[in-house]
Amino acid sequence: MSDELKRQRMELLLDYIMKKCLWQFHSRSWDRERQNENILKITSQLLCDEEIVLDTPEQRCYWADALCMADAFTERFAWLAEMDTRQKKEIMQDLKERLDFLTINGSLNLELKDIHY
Repeated sequence: MSDELKRQRMELLLDYIMKKCLWQFHSRSWDRERQNENILKITSQLLCDEEIVLDTPEQRCYWADALCMADAFTERFAWLAEMDTRQKKEIMQDLKERLDFLTINGSLNLELKDIHY
């Protein structure tokens, strides 16, 4: 798969998240970092048919969001089924990096980093 095709596909996944997933709008950067990390990690594990460890209530909450997202990705983006595990992991890592930039690191929302908020 070319880098351009991978980027286009990652942008489709990102577009879904930006339009359909409310968890991306937490009011603090540390909340967003945890959400992005855990939900996308579990989504990747689901897409790759890997074992998922749900030891805490927090992990089960992330799993619920990840399950909905993995189901939606599978339903909407048939090309995911054609990808091998390595490709899925790569696209999910690219997705996380882009989502982190848009919702945390590149955000102009100063309240995200306000220690008094």
